[in-house]
Amino acid sequence: MRIVFMGTPEFSVPVLNALIGQGHEIVAVYSQPPRPAGRRGLELTPSPVHRNAEEFGIEVRTPKSLRSPEEQQAFRDLNADVAIVVAYGLILPTAILEGTRLGCYNGHASLLPRWRGAAPIQRAIMAGDSETGMMIMKMDEGLDTGPVAMAEKVKITPDTTAGELHDQLSMIGADLMVRAMAALERDSLTLTPQPEDGVTYASKITKVETRIDWTLPAIDIHNRIRGLAPFPGAWCEMEIGDGLERVKLLRSLLATGAGVPGTVLDDDLRVACGEGAVRLRALQRAGGKAMDGQEFQRGAKIAQGAKLP
Repeated sequence: MRIVFMGTPEFSVPVLNALIGQGHEIVAVYSQPPRPAGRRGLELTPSPVHRNAEEFGIEVRTPKSLRSPEEQQAFRDLNADVAIVVAYGLILPTAILEGTRLGCYNGHASLLPRWRGAAPIQRAIMAGDSETGMMIMKMDEGLDTGPVAMAEKVKITPDTTAGELHDQLSMIGADLMVRAMAALERDSLTLTPQPEDGVTYASKITKVETRIDWTLPAIDIHNRIRGLAPFPGAWCEMEIGDGLERVKLLRSLLATGAGVPGTVLDDDLRVACGEGAVRLRALQRAGGKAMDGQEFQRGAKIAQGAKLP
């Protein structure tokens, strides 16, 4: 089929590659505009999808909005059979949703209607969910409200991180989308409306949420650490050397122990929480590399009894 692909981050790349591999004609790729990068933010860096599409010689379009009549006409002029949307980052107006012969299909990383919205992977882990999944749905004007075409469930273990789940769901999404498009091409794709019960929203992660509040129960802190790892990363401040440093927390384990919240209980970085304790297993100092707890301790020397603010 003639396909317009719309996506931006690394999560979307396997889907694009899978569609190309199946012989579909990708008539254009839409992605977010290049962003400032580098230490000084002076270099404009194209998105992972943008770079990947250019390697295949596919036209890439990076409009800041799709609301102008000119952009909408340019989209229609592609004469595409279908648009595939995976983590694109722009709201699609009605003219775009109706701008192809068969409509727009979205790959979404949750078991809809749970976790509609921008951060379904992180929110599922932070909430302590035991399963999630990948879904292909036909888009409508609502926020992830369209009927579902295909789905595959995935278990979330007590120690799964957002990064690990991201990679797993990305590959599942590629397989599901290929199968969905094959069924659509045969006119055999079945759509099922989402249930009205169980709707939750996965709002964007805010900066406030990334700082660890040690007065929370250990299970909540553990889920937050793994739900934000590796990006944007949960963090706390630690007194290292002559001052406080911001340290990113990448992995933890639930542990036994009690004390004033934020108190370091031993040399293995077991920290008291509002209820229970967590052991910090992987950490990263500002500007440094990720380290396991023991390696971090050899350099930081966080003393037993130290209080993390």
